[in-house]
Amino acid sequence: MAPLSAPPPSAAPRTTRIAAGPVTLAVHDWGGEGAPILLAHPTGFHGRIWAPVATRLVADGWRVWSFDFRGHGESDAPDGHDYSWHGFADDARAVAAHMTAAGAEPPLAAGHSKGGAALVLCEAAHPRTFSRLWLYEPVVLPVDDPLPPMPDNPLATSARRRRNEWHSIDEAYAAYSSKPPLDAMSAESLRAYVDYALRDRGDGVLSLKCDPEVEAQVYAMSGSHGAFAQLPRVGCRTRVVVGETTGSIDASIGRQLIDRLPLGDLEVMTGCGHFGPQQDPDATVASITDFAHSP
Repeated sequence: MAPLSAPPPSAAPRTTRIAAGPVTLAVHDWGGEGAPILLAHPTGFHGRIWAPVATRLVADGWRVWSFDFRGHGESDAPDGHDYSWHGFADDARAVAAHMTAAGAEPPLAAGHSKGGAALVLCEAAHPRTFSRLWLYEPVVLPVDDPLPPMPDNPLATSARRRRNEWHSIDEAYAAYSSKPPLDAMSAESLRAYVDYALRDRGDGVLSLKCDPEVEAQVYAMSGSHGAFAQLPRVGCRTRVVVGETTGSIDASIGRQLIDRLPLGDLEVMTGCGHFGPQQDPDATVASITDFAHSP
């Protein structure tokens, strides 16, 4: 296969827009040559949060893409504000199709939190979309039946209270870096988040591209997608990674997930919590690379 045309490795990817059903998505091309990989972000973030991981992967010989899920970053918000997580699975499939149309093989896909759950739903519904799945604490609750939407769950309630007015990017960075949960991120990762997360609303005040109410609606739907029951349909090799110190998807849940996966294994990332990919980009890249080369 001929090498794909790609931008040079950079902290600023080439961003284009593609259609995904009723919405258009922002897709970030980080460049590189070699095996393709797609990076899927958590709730409330955006595709450029992966910058420290993406640039390391490019340097290690990967061809790297990420994207903004609907309602996040520069991607559209769906009409009617429908944030069923099956829509996020549709987003992942659309980006994978965009990659293969450009000449890539089915990519290895790495997803964090909601991003991991979206990849599971996509691969279960459309086998062989991805060559392998690397999932950091995917939000896949070990229950057989989908739960009803929970608009008042703690994460949704917390999202609605999120500060949404800033006078500068540096002000936002200083605030996020001084208190949980984002103070767990490396300075490099937090800067990647903040630099792309805010937009001028027109009066000189910056607000979040992922509106707090959108984030709350996404959290409200987090138990309603039924991905746990779909795990036996994920036929590609899958690694579930959890943080050693996490308070979210821990090793006990991880073991329940891999017990249902036909080709699953579990890794515990030393010293990390739920924000492992942002806490330790080097360990994240090492884990992905080890997984890619495993039998």
